[in-house]
Amino acid sequence: MKQDMKHDVKKNTLFAKFLLLWSGELISAIGSGLSSFGLGVYVFQLTGSASAMTLVMLLGFLPSLLLAPLAGILADRYDRRLMMILGDSLSATGLVFILVCMLLGEAKLWQICVGVTVSAVFSSLLEPAYKATVTDLLSEDEYSKASGLVQIAGSSKFLISPVLAGVLMQHAGIELLLILDICTFLITVTATIVVRRGLASKRSESSTSFLASFKEGWRAVTQRRGVMTLILLTSLICFCMGFIQTLSTPMILAFSDTGTLGAVESMVACGMLVSSVVIGVVPLNKKLVLILTLSLFVSGVCMALFALKENLLTIGVFGFLFFASLPFANTCLEVLVRKNIDNALQGRAWGLIGVISQMGYVVSYALAGPLSDHVFTPLLLPGGALSSTVGRLVGTGEGRGAALLILLAGVLLSLVSLLIYASRDVRGLEKGYALEDR
Repeated sequence: MKQDMKHDVKKNTLFAKFLLLWSGELISAIGSGLSSFGLGVYVFQLTGSASAMTLVMLLGFLPSLLLAPLAGILADRYDRRLMMILGDSLSATGLVFILVCMLLGEAKLWQICVGVTVSAVFSSLLEPAYKATVTDLLSEDEYSKASGLVQIAGSSKFLISPVLAGVLMQHAGIELLLILDICTFLITVTATIVVRRGLASKRSESSTSFLASFKEGWRAVTQRRGVMTLILLTSLICFCMGFIQTLSTPMILAFSDTGTLGAVESMVACGMLVSSVVIGVVPLNKKLVLILTLSLFVSGVCMALFALKENLLTIGVFGFLFFASLPFANTCLEVLVRKNIDNALQGRAWGLIGVISQMGYVVSYALAGPLSDHVFTPLLLPGGALSSTVGRLVGTGEGRGAALLILLAGVLLSLVSLLIYASRDVRGLEKGYALEDR
Protein backbone atom coordinates (compact mmCIF):
# COMPACT_ATOMS: atom_id res chain seq x y z
CA MET A 1 0.00 0.00 0.00
CA LYS A 2 2.79 2.41 0.93
CA GLN A 3 4.62 1.60 -2.27
CA ASP A 4 1.46 2.35 -4.26
CA MET A 5 1.05 5.66 -2.45
CA LYS A 6 4.69 6.59 -3.11
CA HIS A 7 4.25 5.66 -6.75
CA ASP A 8 1.14 7.84 -7.03
CA VAL A 9 2.87 10.78 -5.35
CA LYS A 10 5.87 10.49 -7.67
CA LYS A 11 3.58 10.20 -10.68
CA ASN A 12 1.62 13.31 -9.65
CA THR A 13 4.85 15.22 -9.02
CA LEU A 14 6.19 14.38 -12.46
CA PHE A 15 2.90 15.35 -14.09
CA ALA A 16 3.03 18.67 -12.22
CA LYS A 17 6.51 19.23 -13.66
CA PHE A 18 5.14 18.48 -17.10
CA LEU A 19 2.38 21.06 -16.58
CA LEU A 20 4.94 23.68 -15.58
CA LEU A 21 7.06 22.88 -18.62
CA TRP A 22 3.96 22.94 -20.80
CA SER A 23 2.95 26.35 -19.40
CA GLY A 24 6.31 27.78 -20.41
CA GLU A 25 5.97 26.36 -23.91
CA LEU A 26 2.43 27.79 -24.12
CA ILE A 27 3.73 31.30 -23.44
CA SER A 28 6.63 30.76 -25.83
CA ALA A 29 4.25 29.61 -28.57
CA ILE A 30 2.16 32.76 -28.18
CA GLY A 31 5.28 34.89 -28.53
CA SER A 32 6.48 32.93 -31.56
CA GLY A 33 3.05 33.34 -33.13
CA LEU A 34 3.24 37.12 -32.68
CA SER A 35 6.58 37.43 -34.48
CA SER A 36 5.66 34.86 -37.15
CA PHE A 37 2.42 36.64 -38.02
CA GLY A 38 4.07 40.05 -37.93
CA LEU A 39 7.05 39.08 -40.10
CA GLY A 40 4.83 37.35 -42.65
CA VAL A 41 2.60 40.40 -43.06
CA TYR A 42 5.57 42.79 -42.95
CA VAL A 43 7.44 40.98 -45.74
CA PHE A 44 4.31 40.59 -47.89
CA GLN A 45 3.48 44.30 -47.57
CA LEU A 46 7.12 45.26 -48.12
CA THR A 47 7.55 43.21 -51.31
CA GLY A 48 4.01 42.44 -52.50
CA SER A 49 5.26 38.95 -53.28
CA ALA A 50 4.04 35.61 -51.96
CA SER A 51 7.41 34.18 -53.00
CA ALA A 52 9.30 36.51 -50.63
CA MET A 53 6.96 35.62 -47.78
CA THR A 54 7.32 31.89 -48.36
CA LEU A 55 11.11 32.32 -48.58
CA VAL A 56 11.14 33.74 -45.05
CA MET A 57 8.95 30.87 -43.87
CA LEU A 58 11.27 28.37 -45.54
CA LEU A 59 14.39 29.86 -43.93
CA GLY A 60 12.66 29.81 -40.57
CA PHE A 61 11.87 26.14 -41.00
CA LEU A 62 14.63 24.48 -43.04
CA PRO A 63 17.66 24.93 -40.69
CA SER A 64 15.72 23.56 -37.75
CA LEU A 65 14.58 20.61 -39.84
CA LEU A 66 18.01 19.72 -41.22
CA LEU A 67 19.65 19.95 -37.81
CA ALA A 68 16.94 17.88 -36.10
CA PRO A 69 18.85 14.53 -36.32
CA LEU A 70 21.91 16.09 -34.66
CA ALA A 71 19.68 17.72 -32.05
CA GLY A 72 18.01 14.36 -31.41
CA ILE A 73 21.38 12.69 -30.79
CA LEU A 74 22.36 15.50 -28.42
CA ALA A 75 19.05 15.09 -26.58
CA ASP A 76 19.86 11.42 -25.94
CA ARG A 77 23.52 12.02 -25.01
CA TYR A 78 23.21 15.08 -22.77
CA ASP A 79 20.82 16.76 -20.35
CA ARG A 80 17.58 17.24 -22.27
CA ARG A 81 16.43 20.12 -20.08
CA LEU A 82 19.75 21.92 -20.64
CA MET A 83 19.29 21.50 -24.38
CA MET A 84 15.88 23.15 -24.11
CA ILE A 85 17.33 26.07 -22.12
CA LEU A 86 20.09 26.64 -24.69
CA GLY A 87 17.69 26.33 -27.62
CA ASP A 88 15.18 28.79 -26.20
CA SER A 89 17.67 31.43 -25.05
CA LEU A 90 19.99 31.40 -28.08
CA SER A 91 17.16 31.46 -30.62
CA ALA A 92 16.23 34.90 -29.32
CA THR A 93 19.44 36.32 -30.82
CA GLY A 94 18.01 36.14 -34.35
CA LEU A 95 14.95 38.15 -33.32
CA VAL A 96 17.15 40.69 -31.54
CA PHE A 97 19.10 41.17 -34.80
CA ILE A 98 15.90 41.82 -36.78
CA LEU A 99 14.63 44.20 -34.09
CA VAL A 100 17.87 46.21 -34.10
CA CYS A 101 17.73 46.50 -37.90
CA MET A 102 14.16 47.78 -37.70
CA LEU A 103 14.98 50.29 -34.97
CA LEU A 104 17.84 51.63 -37.10
CA GLY A 105 15.55 51.93 -40.12
CA GLU A 106 13.42 49.70 -42.34
CA ALA A 107 14.71 46.12 -42.20
CA LYS A 108 15.62 44.74 -45.60
CA LEU A 109 14.52 41.33 -46.80
CA TRP A 110 18.01 39.84 -46.52
CA GLN A 111 18.34 41.05 -42.92
CA ILE A 112 15.05 39.41 -41.99
CA CYS A 113 16.20 36.20 -43.71
CA VAL A 114 19.46 36.20 -41.72
CA GLY A 115 17.71 36.77 -38.40
CA VAL A 116 15.07 34.14 -39.03
CA THR A 117 17.73 31.61 -40.06
CA VAL A 118 19.82 32.22 -36.92
CA SER A 119 16.75 31.80 -34.73
CA ALA A 120 15.81 28.58 -36.51
CA VAL A 121 19.30 27.10 -36.11
CA PHE A 122 19.20 27.38 -32.32
CA SER A 123 15.51 26.42 -32.11
CA SER A 124 16.49 23.06 -33.59
CA LEU A 125 17.92 22.11 -30.17
CA LEU A 126 14.50 22.43 -28.57
CA GLU A 127 12.00 20.12 -30.27
CA PRO A 128 13.60 16.64 -29.89
CA ALA A 129 14.62 17.43 -26.30
CA TYR A 130 11.10 18.63 -25.49
CA LYS A 131 9.40 15.53 -26.96
CA ALA A 132 11.87 13.22 -25.20
CA THR A 133 11.36 15.08 -21.90
CA VAL A 134 7.61 14.48 -22.14
CA THR A 135 8.40 10.75 -22.36
CA ASP A 136 10.75 11.09 -19.35
CA LEU A 137 8.08 12.70 -17.18
CA LEU A 138 4.98 10.70 -18.07
CA SER A 139 3.75 7.12 -18.07
CA GLU A 140 2.32 5.48 -21.19
CA ASP A 141 -1.29 5.96 -20.12
CA GLU A 142 -0.66 9.71 -19.94
CA TYR A 143 0.80 10.09 -23.45
CA SER A 144 -2.52 10.77 -25.19
CA LYS A 145 -3.64 13.24 -22.52
CA ALA A 146 -0.31 15.03 -22.71
CA SER A 147 -0.51 15.14 -26.50
CA GLY A 148 -3.81 17.00 -26.26
CA LEU A 149 -2.30 19.57 -23.88
CA VAL A 150 0.80 19.96 -26.05
CA GLN A 151 -1.43 20.67 -29.03
CA ILE A 152 -3.32 23.31 -27.02
CA ALA A 153 0.01 25.06 -26.49
CA GLY A 154 0.86 24.69 -30.16
CA SER A 155 -2.55 26.00 -31.22
CA SER A 156 -2.09 29.17 -29.17
CA LYS A 157 0.15 30.61 -31.88
CA PHE A 158 -2.87 30.36 -34.20
CA LEU A 159 -5.59 31.06 -31.65
CA ILE A 160 -4.30 33.96 -29.57
CA SER A 161 -1.35 35.37 -31.49
CA PRO A 162 -2.95 36.41 -34.82
CA VAL A 163 -5.77 38.54 -33.40
CA LEU A 164 -3.43 40.09 -30.84
CA ALA A 165 -0.77 40.71 -33.49
CA GLY A 166 -3.30 42.19 -35.91
CA VAL A 167 -4.44 44.74 -33.33
CA LEU A 168 -0.93 45.57 -32.13
CA MET A 169 0.42 46.04 -35.66
CA GLN A 170 -2.27 48.59 -36.44
CA HIS A 171 -1.33 50.71 -33.40
CA ALA A 172 2.29 49.95 -32.50
CA GLY A 173 3.99 48.22 -35.41
CA ILE A 174 5.93 44.98 -35.70
CA GLU A 175 8.71 46.11 -33.33
CA LEU A 176 6.47 45.58 -30.31
CA LEU A 177 5.65 42.05 -31.47
CA LEU A 178 9.34 41.17 -31.63
CA ILE A 179 9.98 42.63 -28.17
CA LEU A 180 7.12 40.62 -26.67
CA ASP A 181 8.39 37.42 -28.29
CA ILE A 182 11.91 38.01 -26.96
CA CYS A 183 10.51 38.50 -23.46
CA THR A 184 8.64 35.18 -23.56
CA PHE A 185 11.95 33.33 -23.82
CA LEU A 186 12.79 34.45 -20.28
CA ILE A 187 9.62 32.84 -18.95
CA THR A 188 10.19 29.60 -20.83
CA VAL A 189 13.79 29.28 -19.70
CA THR A 190 12.80 29.90 -16.08
CA ALA A 191 10.13 27.17 -16.21
CA THR A 192 12.62 24.71 -17.72
CA ILE A 193 15.19 25.46 -15.01
CA VAL A 194 12.61 24.71 -12.30
CA VAL A 195 11.59 21.44 -13.99
CA ARG A 196 15.25 20.45 -14.37
CA ARG A 197 15.72 20.35 -10.58
CA GLY A 198 15.19 16.87 -9.18
CA LEU A 199 15.44 15.13 -12.53
CA ALA A 200 18.46 13.01 -13.37
CA SER A 201 20.76 14.60 -15.93
CA LYS A 202 21.70 12.68 -19.02
CA ARG A 203 25.41 11.94 -19.14
CA SER A 204 27.39 11.99 -22.33
CA GLU A 205 27.83 8.58 -23.92
CA SER A 206 31.47 9.17 -24.77
CA SER A 207 31.98 5.59 -25.91
CA THR A 208 29.37 5.97 -28.63
CA SER A 209 30.15 8.05 -31.71
CA PHE A 210 27.66 10.43 -33.26
CA LEU A 211 27.53 8.21 -36.34
CA ALA A 212 26.71 5.17 -34.19
CA SER A 213 24.01 7.16 -32.38
CA PHE A 214 22.58 8.23 -35.72
CA LYS A 215 22.50 4.61 -36.90
CA GLU A 216 20.72 3.55 -33.71
CA GLY A 217 18.08 6.21 -34.27
CA TRP A 218 17.73 5.16 -37.89
CA ARG A 219 17.22 1.52 -36.88
CA ALA A 220 14.61 2.56 -34.31
CA VAL A 221 12.66 4.36 -37.03
CA THR A 222 13.05 1.83 -39.84
CA GLN A 223 12.93 -1.56 -38.11
CA ARG A 224 9.13 -1.53 -38.17
CA ARG A 225 7.70 -1.02 -41.64
CA GLY A 226 4.50 0.39 -40.20
CA VAL A 227 6.35 3.22 -38.47
CA MET A 228 8.37 4.07 -41.58
CA THR A 229 5.29 3.91 -43.82
CA LEU A 230 3.41 6.22 -41.48
CA ILE A 231 6.30 8.69 -41.43
CA LEU A 232 6.54 8.75 -45.24
CA LEU A 233 2.80 9.32 -45.57
CA THR A 234 3.09 12.06 -42.97
CA SER A 235 5.53 13.79 -45.29
CA LEU A 236 2.80 13.86 -47.95
CA ILE A 237 0.39 15.25 -45.36
CA CYS A 238 2.83 18.02 -44.49
CA PHE A 239 3.27 18.80 -48.20
CA CYS A 240 -0.48 19.37 -48.54
CA MET A 241 -0.78 21.45 -45.38
CA GLY A 242 2.18 23.62 -46.34
CA PHE A 243 0.07 25.29 -49.03
CA ILE A 244 -2.62 26.53 -46.66
CA GLN A 245 0.02 27.66 -44.17
CA THR A 246 1.86 29.78 -46.74
CA LEU A 247 -0.91 30.97 -49.04
CA SER A 248 -3.83 31.74 -46.71
CA THR A 249 -2.27 35.13 -45.85
CA PRO A 250 -1.99 36.45 -49.44
CA MET A 251 -5.39 34.89 -50.24
CA ILE A 252 -7.15 36.82 -47.47
CA LEU A 253 -5.13 40.03 -47.75
CA ALA A 254 -6.16 40.21 -51.43
CA PHE A 255 -9.63 41.36 -50.32
CA SER A 256 -9.19 42.29 -46.66
CA ASP A 257 -6.82 44.00 -44.18
CA THR A 258 -4.33 42.97 -41.48
CA GLY A 259 -6.79 43.28 -38.59
CA THR A 260 -9.35 41.09 -40.33
CA LEU A 261 -6.67 38.55 -41.23
CA GLY A 262 -5.64 38.27 -37.58
CA ALA A 263 -9.23 37.93 -36.41
CA VAL A 264 -10.01 35.24 -38.98
CA GLU A 265 -6.86 33.24 -38.18
CA SER A 266 -7.65 33.33 -34.47
CA MET A 267 -11.27 32.36 -35.02
CA VAL A 268 -10.52 29.34 -37.18
CA ALA A 269 -7.81 28.20 -34.76
CA CYS A 270 -10.50 27.86 -32.07
CA GLY A 271 -11.29 24.56 -33.74
CA MET A 272 -7.86 23.23 -32.74
CA LEU A 273 -8.36 24.42 -29.18
CA VAL A 274 -11.76 22.74 -28.84
CA SER A 275 -10.50 19.42 -30.18
CA SER A 276 -7.33 19.55 -28.08
CA VAL A 277 -9.41 20.06 -24.93
CA VAL A 278 -11.61 17.10 -25.87
CA ILE A 279 -8.55 14.89 -26.39
CA GLY A 280 -7.08 16.06 -23.09
CA VAL A 281 -10.25 14.94 -21.29
CA VAL A 282 -11.08 11.83 -23.32
CA PRO A 283 -7.78 10.19 -24.38
CA LEU A 284 -7.58 8.40 -27.72
CA ASN A 285 -6.41 4.84 -27.10
CA LYS A 286 -8.41 2.69 -29.55
CA LYS A 287 -9.02 2.62 -33.31
CA LEU A 288 -6.25 5.14 -33.83
CA VAL A 289 -5.73 4.38 -37.53
CA LEU A 290 -9.44 4.77 -38.28
CA ILE A 291 -9.61 8.06 -36.38
CA LEU A 292 -6.44 9.22 -38.16
CA THR A 293 -7.93 8.41 -41.57
CA LEU A 294 -11.27 10.10 -40.92
CA SER A 295 -9.75 13.22 -39.41
CA LEU A 296 -7.34 13.68 -42.33
CA PHE A 297 -10.09 13.09 -44.89
CA VAL A 298 -12.26 15.74 -43.23
CA SER A 299 -9.23 18.07 -43.06
CA GLY A 300 -8.73 17.78 -46.80
CA VAL A 301 -12.38 18.44 -47.63
CA CYS A 302 -12.52 21.47 -45.34
CA MET A 303 -9.22 22.77 -46.71
CA ALA A 304 -10.64 22.70 -50.24
CA LEU A 305 -13.87 24.43 -49.20
CA PHE A 306 -11.87 27.00 -47.19
CA ALA A 307 -10.40 28.34 -50.44
CA LEU A 308 -13.49 28.00 -52.63
CA LYS A 309 -14.95 31.49 -52.24
CA GLU A 310 -13.80 35.01 -51.38
CA ASN A 311 -16.16 35.05 -48.42
CA LEU A 312 -15.13 35.54 -44.79
CA LEU A 313 -18.01 33.43 -43.44
CA THR A 314 -17.11 30.45 -45.65
CA ILE A 315 -13.42 30.85 -44.81
CA GLY A 316 -14.22 31.05 -41.10
CA VAL A 317 -16.53 28.02 -40.95
CA PHE A 318 -14.41 25.62 -42.98
CA GLY A 319 -11.18 26.95 -41.48
CA PHE A 320 -12.60 26.18 -38.03
CA LEU A 321 -13.52 22.63 -39.08
CA PHE A 322 -10.11 22.15 -40.70
CA PHE A 323 -8.30 23.07 -37.49
CA ALA A 324 -10.76 21.04 -35.38
CA SER A 325 -9.81 17.85 -37.20
CA LEU A 326 -6.03 18.31 -36.95
CA PRO A 327 -5.51 17.47 -33.23
CA PHE A 328 -7.16 14.07 -33.70
CA ALA A 329 -4.78 13.28 -36.55
CA ASN A 330 -1.72 14.62 -34.72
CA THR A 331 -2.51 12.69 -31.55
CA CYS A 332 -3.03 9.41 -33.38
CA LEU A 333 0.21 9.87 -35.33
CA GLU A 334 2.22 10.70 -32.21
CA VAL A 335 0.83 7.90 -30.02
CA LEU A 336 1.29 5.26 -32.72
CA VAL A 337 4.92 6.26 -33.24
CA ARG A 338 5.81 6.96 -29.59
CA LYS A 339 4.65 3.56 -28.36
CA ASN A 340 6.59 1.72 -31.04
CA ILE A 341 10.01 3.25 -30.27
CA ASP A 342 12.10 2.55 -27.17
CA ASN A 343 12.34 5.40 -24.67
CA ALA A 344 16.15 5.39 -24.72
CA LEU A 345 16.09 6.17 -28.45
CA GLN A 346 13.29 8.72 -28.42
CA GLY A 347 15.44 11.83 -28.85
CA ARG A 348 17.39 10.70 -31.92
CA ALA A 349 14.31 8.97 -33.34
CA TRP A 350 12.16 12.10 -33.14
CA GLY A 351 14.93 14.09 -34.77
CA LEU A 352 14.96 11.74 -37.76
CA ILE A 353 11.17 11.53 -37.83
CA GLY A 354 11.02 15.31 -37.99
CA VAL A 355 13.38 15.46 -40.98
CA ILE A 356 11.59 12.77 -42.97
CA SER A 357 8.00 13.73 -42.22
CA GLN A 358 8.41 17.50 -42.43
CA MET A 359 10.40 17.45 -45.65
CA GLY A 360 6.98 17.80 -47.23
CA TYR A 361 6.78 21.31 -45.75
CA VAL A 362 10.12 22.22 -47.33
CA VAL A 363 8.91 21.21 -50.79
CA SER A 364 5.57 23.00 -50.45
CA TYR A 365 7.17 26.14 -48.98
CA ALA A 366 9.59 26.22 -51.93
CA LEU A 367 6.85 25.69 -54.52
CA ALA A 368 3.86 27.59 -53.11
CA GLY A 369 5.06 31.17 -53.63
CA PRO A 370 6.48 30.82 -57.16
CA LEU A 371 3.50 28.73 -58.31
CA SER A 372 1.07 31.29 -56.90
CA ASP A 373 2.88 34.38 -58.22
CA HIS A 374 3.97 33.17 -61.65
CA VAL A 375 1.57 30.38 -62.66
CA PHE A 376 -1.82 30.21 -60.94
CA THR A 377 -2.45 33.92 -60.30
CA PRO A 378 -1.87 34.94 -63.96
CA LEU A 379 -4.17 32.11 -65.05
CA LEU A 380 -6.99 33.46 -62.84
CA LEU A 381 -6.63 37.18 -63.48
CA PRO A 382 -9.43 38.71 -65.60
CA GLY A 383 -8.74 37.51 -69.13
CA GLY A 384 -6.43 34.71 -67.92
CA ALA A 385 -6.46 31.25 -69.48
CA LEU A 386 -8.58 29.75 -66.65
CA SER A 387 -10.71 32.81 -65.84
CA SER A 388 -13.71 31.62 -67.90
CA THR A 389 -13.59 28.00 -66.69
CA VAL A 390 -12.05 27.35 -63.28
CA GLY A 391 -12.54 31.05 -62.50
CA ARG A 392 -16.29 30.48 -62.41
CA LEU A 393 -15.77 28.10 -59.50
CA VAL A 394 -13.11 29.86 -57.43
CA GLY A 395 -13.36 33.43 -58.74
CA THR A 396 -10.83 35.64 -60.49
CA GLY A 397 -8.38 38.34 -59.44
CA GLU A 398 -5.50 38.71 -57.01
CA GLY A 399 -5.40 35.95 -54.43
CA ARG A 400 -7.46 33.43 -56.38
CA GLY A 401 -4.38 31.66 -57.72
CA ALA A 402 -3.33 31.02 -54.13
CA ALA A 403 -6.87 29.85 -53.38
CA LEU A 404 -6.81 27.31 -56.23
CA LEU A 405 -3.52 25.88 -54.98
CA ILE A 406 -4.98 25.45 -51.48
CA LEU A 407 -8.06 23.77 -52.95
CA LEU A 408 -5.99 21.26 -54.96
CA ALA A 409 -3.81 20.51 -51.93
CA GLY A 410 -6.95 19.79 -49.90
CA VAL A 411 -8.13 17.24 -52.46
CA LEU A 412 -4.71 15.57 -52.38
CA LEU A 413 -4.80 15.43 -48.55
CA SER A 414 -8.09 13.52 -48.61
CA LEU A 415 -6.60 11.01 -51.05
CA VAL A 416 -3.52 10.52 -48.82
CA SER A 417 -5.79 9.71 -45.86
CA LEU A 418 -7.17 6.76 -47.80
CA LEU A 419 -3.66 5.47 -48.44
CA ILE A 420 -3.03 5.39 -44.69
CA TYR A 421 -6.05 3.20 -44.00
CA ALA A 422 -5.16 0.94 -46.94
CA SER A 423 -1.71 0.18 -45.43
CA ARG A 424 -1.60 -3.11 -43.53
CA ASP A 425 1.70 -2.14 -41.96
CA VAL A 426 0.20 1.01 -40.44
CA ARG A 427 -2.88 -0.81 -39.17
CA GLY A 428 -0.57 -3.40 -37.61
CA LEU A 429 0.91 -0.78 -35.26
CA GLU A 430 -2.24 -0.93 -33.13
CA LYS A 431 -2.00 -4.64 -32.34
CA GLY A 432 -0.41 -4.36 -28.94
CA TYR A 433 1.91 -1.77 -30.50
CA ALA A 434 4.10 -4.77 -31.37
CA LEU A 435 6.72 -3.96 -28.74
CA GLU A 436 7.63 -7.61 -28.63
CA ASP A 437 8.59 -7.48 -32.33
CA ARG A 438 11.52 -5.15 -31.71
